[in-house]
Amino acid sequence: MHRMLYIMFASVLLSWLIIPGVWGEESVQVLTKQAMDECQEGRRAKDEKIRIDHFARGQALAEQAVKLDGQYADAHFALFCSIGERMRANGEVLFSVSEYGRMMEALDQTLLLNPHHTDALSSKGTILIEVPWFLGGDQKKGEVMLREVIKADPQSINARMVVARLCADRGEHQEAFDLAKKALELARAANRVDLLPEAEKTFSNIQTKLASK
Repeated sequence: MHRMLYIMFASVLLSWLIIPGVWGEESVQVLTKQAMDECQEGRRAKDEKIRIDHFARGQALAEQAVKLDGQYADAHFALFCSIGERMRANGEVLFSVSEYGRMMEALDQTLLLNPHHTDALSSKGTILIEVPWFLGGDQKKGEVMLREVIKADPQSINARMVVARLCADRGEHQEAFDLAKKALELARAANRVDLLPEAEKTFSNIQTKLASK
Protein backbone atom coordinates (compact mmCIF):
# COMPACT_ATOMS: atom_id res chain seq x y z
CA MET A 1 0.00 0.00 0.00
CA HIS A 2 2.76 2.44 0.96
CA ARG A 3 4.64 1.59 -2.22
CA MET A 4 1.53 2.26 -4.33
CA LEU A 5 0.95 5.65 -2.67
CA TYR A 6 4.59 6.54 -3.23
CA ILE A 7 4.34 5.67 -6.95
CA MET A 8 1.16 7.74 -7.33
CA PHE A 9 2.73 10.74 -5.58
CA ALA A 10 5.89 10.45 -7.68
CA SER A 11 3.83 10.29 -10.90
CA VAL A 12 1.90 13.45 -10.03
CA LEU A 13 5.09 15.28 -9.06
CA LEU A 14 6.80 14.18 -12.27
CA SER A 15 3.89 15.41 -14.38
CA TRP A 16 4.15 18.84 -12.76
CA LEU A 17 7.87 18.96 -13.52
CA ILE A 18 7.56 17.74 -17.11
CA ILE A 19 4.67 19.83 -18.42
CA PRO A 20 4.78 23.26 -16.75
CA GLY A 21 4.64 24.84 -20.21
CA VAL A 22 1.17 23.41 -20.80
CA TRP A 23 -0.21 25.06 -17.69
CA GLY A 24 1.63 28.26 -18.53
CA GLU A 25 0.26 28.29 -22.07
CA GLU A 26 -3.30 27.89 -20.80
CA SER A 27 -2.80 30.71 -18.31
CA VAL A 28 -1.41 33.02 -21.00
CA GLN A 29 -4.35 32.28 -23.27
CA VAL A 30 -6.86 32.87 -20.48
CA LEU A 31 -5.23 36.13 -19.40
CA THR A 32 -5.06 37.33 -23.00
CA LYS A 33 -8.72 36.52 -23.64
CA GLN A 34 -9.72 38.32 -20.44
CA ALA A 35 -7.63 41.35 -21.48
CA MET A 36 -9.26 41.48 -24.92
CA ASP A 37 -12.71 41.05 -23.37
CA GLU A 38 -12.00 44.08 -21.16
CA CYS A 39 -10.87 46.04 -24.21
CA GLN A 40 -14.07 45.18 -26.09
CA GLU A 41 -16.28 45.99 -23.09
CA GLY A 42 -14.52 49.33 -22.75
CA ARG A 43 -15.21 50.10 -26.41
CA ARG A 44 -18.91 49.36 -25.91
CA ALA A 45 -19.30 51.31 -22.67
CA LYS A 46 -20.86 54.77 -22.86
CA ASP A 47 -19.67 56.16 -19.52
CA GLU A 48 -16.13 57.54 -19.73
CA LYS A 49 -15.05 56.32 -16.28
CA ILE A 50 -16.34 52.81 -16.95
CA ARG A 51 -14.53 52.79 -20.28
CA ILE A 52 -11.23 53.80 -18.72
CA ASP A 53 -11.65 51.24 -15.91
CA HIS A 54 -12.12 48.46 -18.48
CA PHE A 55 -9.01 49.52 -20.37
CA ALA A 56 -6.97 49.74 -17.16
CA ARG A 57 -8.01 46.20 -16.16
CA GLY A 58 -7.28 45.00 -19.68
CA GLN A 59 -3.81 46.52 -19.59
CA ALA A 60 -3.02 44.89 -16.25
CA LEU A 61 -4.16 41.48 -17.53
CA ALA A 62 -2.22 41.86 -20.77
CA GLU A 63 0.93 42.84 -18.91
CA GLN A 64 0.60 39.67 -16.80
CA ALA A 65 0.20 37.60 -19.97
CA VAL A 66 3.24 39.15 -21.63
CA LYS A 67 5.30 38.61 -18.49
CA LEU A 68 4.24 34.96 -18.41
CA ASP A 69 5.03 34.35 -22.09
CA GLY A 70 6.70 37.08 -24.10
CA GLN A 71 6.51 34.94 -27.27
CA TYR A 72 2.70 34.91 -27.40
CA ALA A 73 1.71 37.41 -30.09
CA ASP A 74 -1.91 37.82 -28.98
CA ALA A 75 -0.78 38.90 -25.51
CA HIS A 76 1.21 41.77 -27.01
CA PHE A 77 -1.77 42.74 -29.16
CA ALA A 78 -4.02 42.78 -26.09
CA LEU A 79 -1.54 45.14 -24.44
CA PHE A 80 -1.54 47.37 -27.52
CA CYS A 81 -5.35 47.40 -27.53
CA SER A 82 -5.63 48.45 -23.89
CA ILE A 83 -2.98 51.17 -24.05
CA GLY A 84 -4.33 52.53 -27.33
CA GLU A 85 -7.92 52.65 -26.16
CA ARG A 86 -6.92 54.35 -22.91
CA MET A 87 -5.19 57.03 -24.96
CA ARG A 88 -8.28 57.47 -27.14
CA ALA A 89 -10.52 57.64 -24.08
CA ASN A 90 -8.32 60.42 -22.73
CA GLY A 91 -8.67 62.37 -25.96
CA GLU A 92 -5.32 61.45 -27.56
CA VAL A 93 -4.19 64.98 -26.81
CA LEU A 94 -2.10 64.81 -23.68
CA PHE A 95 -0.72 61.32 -24.09
CA SER A 96 2.86 60.84 -22.99
CA VAL A 97 5.64 59.94 -25.38
CA SER A 98 6.43 56.91 -23.24
CA GLU A 99 2.86 55.59 -23.44
CA TYR A 100 2.80 56.04 -27.21
CA GLY A 101 6.13 54.23 -27.38
CA ARG A 102 4.81 51.35 -25.26
CA MET A 103 1.74 51.08 -27.47
CA MET A 104 3.78 50.92 -30.68
CA GLU A 105 6.29 48.53 -29.15
CA ALA A 106 3.46 46.13 -28.26
CA LEU A 107 2.02 46.39 -31.78
CA ASP A 108 5.38 45.90 -33.49
CA GLN A 109 6.16 42.93 -31.23
CA THR A 110 2.83 41.36 -32.21
CA LEU A 111 3.76 41.58 -35.88
CA LEU A 112 7.32 40.40 -35.24
CA LEU A 113 5.94 37.24 -33.63
CA ASN A 114 3.07 36.85 -36.09
CA PRO A 115 3.49 38.80 -39.36
CA HIS A 116 0.04 37.61 -40.52
CA HIS A 117 -1.88 38.88 -37.48
CA THR A 118 -4.69 40.66 -39.36
CA ASP A 119 -5.91 42.74 -36.41
CA ALA A 120 -2.38 43.98 -35.80
CA LEU A 121 -1.85 44.65 -39.51
CA SER A 122 -5.11 46.62 -39.63
CA SER A 123 -4.10 48.65 -36.59
CA LYS A 124 -0.59 49.30 -37.92
CA GLY A 125 -1.91 50.35 -41.32
CA THR A 126 -4.43 52.71 -39.76
CA ILE A 127 -1.79 54.31 -37.55
CA LEU A 128 0.57 54.76 -40.50
CA ILE A 129 -2.19 56.61 -42.34
CA GLU A 130 -3.55 58.72 -39.51
CA VAL A 131 -0.47 59.85 -37.57
CA PRO A 132 1.84 62.61 -38.86
CA TRP A 133 5.13 61.71 -40.50
CA PHE A 134 7.20 62.78 -37.48
CA LEU A 135 5.51 60.04 -35.46
CA GLY A 136 6.27 57.48 -38.14
CA GLY A 137 3.29 58.03 -40.44
CA ASP A 138 3.43 56.71 -44.01
CA GLN A 139 0.13 56.86 -45.90
CA LYS A 140 1.19 54.79 -48.90
CA LYS A 141 2.65 52.00 -46.78
CA GLY A 142 -0.41 52.06 -44.53
CA GLU A 143 -2.81 51.70 -47.45
CA VAL A 144 -0.87 48.73 -48.83
CA MET A 145 -1.13 47.01 -45.45
CA LEU A 146 -4.87 47.68 -45.16
CA ARG A 147 -5.55 46.36 -48.65
CA GLU A 148 -3.67 43.19 -47.70
CA VAL A 149 -5.90 42.88 -44.64
CA ILE A 150 -9.05 43.28 -46.75
CA LYS A 151 -7.88 40.45 -49.02
CA ALA A 152 -6.91 38.19 -46.11
CA ASP A 153 -9.90 38.88 -43.85
CA PRO A 154 -13.34 39.06 -45.52
CA GLN A 155 -14.82 40.26 -42.21
CA SER A 156 -12.49 43.21 -41.75
CA ILE A 157 -14.43 46.39 -40.95
CA ASN A 158 -11.88 48.96 -39.86
CA ALA A 159 -9.55 48.40 -42.83
CA ARG A 160 -12.43 48.94 -45.25
CA MET A 161 -13.52 52.16 -43.57
CA VAL A 162 -10.04 53.68 -43.57
CA VAL A 163 -9.34 52.76 -47.21
CA ALA A 164 -12.82 54.02 -48.18
CA ARG A 165 -12.01 57.44 -46.73
CA LEU A 166 -8.69 57.52 -48.59
CA CYS A 167 -10.43 56.67 -51.86
CA ALA A 168 -13.03 59.37 -51.26
CA ASP A 169 -10.32 61.95 -50.63
CA ARG A 170 -8.71 61.04 -53.96
CA GLY A 171 -12.02 61.27 -55.80
CA GLU A 172 -12.33 57.50 -56.27
CA HIS A 173 -15.95 57.67 -55.20
CA GLN A 174 -17.27 54.34 -56.48
CA GLU A 175 -14.59 52.25 -54.76
CA ALA A 176 -15.04 54.37 -51.63
CA PHE A 177 -18.80 53.72 -51.75
CA ASP A 178 -18.37 49.95 -52.21
CA LEU A 179 -15.87 49.66 -49.36
CA ALA A 180 -17.90 51.82 -46.96
CA LYS A 181 -21.13 49.97 -47.80
CA LYS A 182 -19.51 46.60 -47.13
CA ALA A 183 -17.98 47.86 -43.86
CA LEU A 184 -21.41 49.04 -42.70
CA GLU A 185 -23.04 45.73 -43.64
CA LEU A 186 -20.38 43.79 -41.73
CA ALA A 187 -20.69 46.04 -38.66
CA ARG A 188 -24.46 45.56 -38.60
CA ALA A 189 -24.28 41.80 -39.18
CA ALA A 190 -21.75 41.35 -36.36
CA ASN A 191 -23.57 43.83 -34.09
CA ARG A 192 -20.33 45.76 -33.62
CA VAL A 193 -21.77 48.59 -31.58
CA ASP A 194 -18.23 49.93 -31.06
CA LEU A 195 -17.68 50.33 -34.81
CA LEU A 196 -21.22 50.91 -36.05
CA PRO A 197 -21.38 54.71 -35.48
CA GLU A 198 -18.12 55.24 -37.38
CA ALA A 199 -19.23 52.88 -40.16
CA GLU A 200 -22.55 54.74 -40.52
CA LYS A 201 -20.82 58.12 -40.58
CA THR A 202 -18.23 56.98 -43.13
CA PHE A 203 -20.87 55.54 -45.45
CA SER A 204 -23.13 58.59 -45.11
CA ASN A 205 -20.30 61.02 -45.92
CA ILE A 206 -19.17 59.03 -48.95
CA GLN A 207 -22.76 58.60 -50.14
CA THR A 208 -23.19 62.37 -50.00
CA LYS A 209 -19.98 62.96 -51.96
CA LEU A 210 -21.04 60.44 -54.61
CA ALA A 211 -24.48 62.04 -54.95
CA SER A 212 -22.96 65.50 -55.46
CA LYS A 213 -20.52 64.34 -58.14
